[in-house]
Amino acid sequence: MADILSSLSKIQSADVVMSVRDIKKTFIEGGQPLHILRGGGFDLHRGEIIAMVGPSGSGKSTLLQCVGLLDKPSGGSILIGGSAVQKMDEDTRTKIRRKKIGFVYQKHNLLSDFTALENVMLPMMADGVAEDVAQARAMKLLRAANVAHRATHLPGEMSGGEQQRTAVARALANNPDILLADEPTGSLDPQHAGAVFELLLDLVRKSKMSMLFVTHDMNLAARADRKITINNGIVL
Repeated sequence: MADILSSLSKIQSADVVMSVRDIKKTFIEGGQPLHILRGGGFDLHRGEIIAMVGPSGSGKSTLLQCVGLLDKPSGGSILIGGSAVQKMDEDTRTKIRRKKIGFVYQKHNLLSDFTALENVMLPMMADGVAEDVAQARAMKLLRAANVAHRATHLPGEMSGGEQQRTAVARALANNPDILLADEPTGSLDPQHAGAVFELLLDLVRKSKMSMLFVTHDMNLAARADRKITINNGIVL
């Protein structure tokens, strides 16, 4: 029995793509400490979709910035693929972020002077992928996101829904293990929001990647495999 339990423990550990423990983040404002994150944590398993909910100002976006390696926590630990990212130098953190993590923001954040196709190609080319290979994969992603017909259009020539679909395709460009989404449909009207979220869920589940998304919409949160809550800066 002990051997079976040990084997199960190893399998579950190997299945964890992100582990967060006792996470803390403090900012200095007006010379005084402002404690945004005060502790707690979670595990994100391979293929799992987690919704992060909590009141405005509770620290949801701050947590996403920390686990996405865009900011460093003041305390606690973050493991991605079993590696402690707080011990990595900035170059290594950048490589992990580029290869293992995709981002979808509330606003699409597409580069206005580049076409939809070019916006999706850029993350791959920054990672050393040949232009022809990047172009072929970008077109495949745009087709999956139902915006291939907008491939040669600039963001300003596209609707809000089309821009966000393109942003989803861009987030998947380097085939990340983890997708982080901060209110991914928050800037869209209900009709387009629903369509974009359905696309997001469909692509994530088909690719068997993991996703952590922030939302205020309890209907969207209910579509996740489970929820985590931030309350008074503590991740529960």
